[in-house]
Amino acid sequence: MTNDDTAHIDIKAATDTAQLPQPVPPPIKQATYKSHNTDFVVNELLPLDFTGEGEHLWLHIEKSGINTAYLAKLLSEWAEIPLRDVGYSGLKDRHALTTQWFSLRIPKKQLPATEFAPVDIGERESVTIIAQHWHNKKLGRGTHRANQFIITLRNIKLEGSDKASVDQHLQNISASGVPNYFGPQRFGWHGNNITEALRLFARPAPAFKPQTKKSKRKRVPREQNAMELSAARSLLFNEILAARVRAGNWNTGLAGEVFNLDGSGSIFASEEIDESLCARVASGDIHPTGVLWGVGNDKVSGTAAQLENDVIQNNPLLTQLAAGLEQRDVKAQRRALRLPIEALSWEWREEQNSDKQMLVLNFTLTTGSFATSVLASLVQQLNISSPSV
Repeated sequence: MTNDDTAHIDIKAATDTAQLPQPVPPPIKQATYKSHNTDFVVNELLPLDFTGEGEHLWLHIEKSGINTAYLAKLLSEWAEIPLRDVGYSGLKDRHALTTQWFSLRIPKKQLPATEFAPVDIGERESVTIIAQHWHNKKLGRGTHRANQFIITLRNIKLEGSDKASVDQHLQNISASGVPNYFGPQRFGWHGNNITEALRLFARPAPAFKPQTKKSKRKRVPREQNAMELSAARSLLFNEILAARVRAGNWNTGLAGEVFNLDGSGSIFASEEIDESLCARVASGDIHPTGVLWGVGNDKVSGTAAQLENDVIQNNPLLTQLAAGLEQRDVKAQRRALRLPIEALSWEWREEQNSDKQMLVLNFTLTTGSFATSVLASLVQQLNISSPSV
């Protein structure tokens, strides 16, 4: 497979998550979100008992109009510590009102002479420290359990539906979940991360050698490719999930299926599907999975494995991405096909000084899942407005 085989492919269209199939038609024809940063609220859920000692200062921060990586840089400059000594669990959206934890390794607990008050942020950006605690450990990536979302949809057009239909749909997905697609942000503007992945895979794969202590810093280029590798795996997963949604078996088990135990990273395979497994899937105790492509995809078998391979082999773009991932020795993993929605509630409101309806959604998702997957199941055409505070 060469670049010529994919030169004619419209990458923007191939990564358009709005075109991914849904189990049932979304009841809302059109809606707008992120009209204001406060229309998209994300609260990181990280229950933790702090020791009150140690050299890591944990800060609970509310931010708006600023992304996580840039805030980490500002914190490192304020504390006069290396950026590597600033920890955070996950990346939070810039165009949102978010709360999350950061940890700063402060040698000998010598705090800066001045309070944190960044000057390198704009008028529409804000940072507020809500709480702080000393702890004996750095905050690692992926530590938080889940994120709470409070999302406001505006300019709602129903067309052929009504509020009662929307309410019923929300009740249904609260019980059954939605397809666990990766969101559009994973692929970049117009799918640019996939374009970069193809360029990466067109180059010879580097020969990775065991790292000595003196050569640890030479591993940086591999880290720089993480975004491209992740985007490639995400696109393959989305297409496999899309095939199963079309077939109507995205939330049921196939022969040779690998299942994920709800709320954990545990997986197990089953060559046959019996009544007991069907009951566990129906109750939400376990979920069917799809492959995050890489070498060693040997847990899945039978019908489930055949479906995954057929999806990849019948699409030149996916075939090239899969080969590139294998050449770079990326290890295969599994991801649940179904996304459970915790504590889903909603409220219809009238917009201020208008008779237009807006819908406020409140729900919690596990780490690594996307709120846009919930919105995509609800809204056919989801428009992003230019955010204002």
